[in-house]
Amino acid sequence: MKHLISIALIAASASAFAQSSVEIKDPWVRATVAQQKATGAFMQLTAKADSKLVEAQSPVAGVVEIHEMAMDNNVMKMRQIPGLALPAGKAVELKPGGYHVMLLDLKAQVKEGDVVPVTLVFEGKDGKRETVEVKAPAKPLATPAAMGSKPAPATEHKH
Repeated sequence: MKHLISIALIAASASAFAQSSVEIKDPWVRATVAQQKATGAFMQLTAKADSKLVEAQSPVAGVVEIHEMAMDNNVMKMRQIPGLALPAGKAVELKPGGYHVMLLDLKAQVKEGDVVPVTLVFEGKDGKRETVEVKAPAKPLATPAAMGSKPAPATEHKH
């Protein structure tokens, strides 16, 4: 009987995820160096209906914000945005150098291989909100293979 209840719970949670209004693919967080106080979370979001990402949270950070990188007078600048539009059926990429979820005031170093929980809050055109839990593995920004066998230098993300 206990086994059947477990199977039912697993099936229910899988079906709840499948019914989410936003598909989340390839989530990851950039690993940090000791004393680094900020990092980014990246993923691909595809909404079934027009909606927007309006909030994010994570227990590893004191502050979590939605950011964009954009050119301003030939200077790349990062700024917080109140929400990220997700047009129906169109994949929106959260990636380094573009839109991303910023994890600030980190409580500890995020090490490669850690799994970082991130809670995303989406809002539909009807004003209804949906919360989705994401488990994002921590990865280096650039791997030695991508850099031609030299590891990427560690830099601190500043505002």
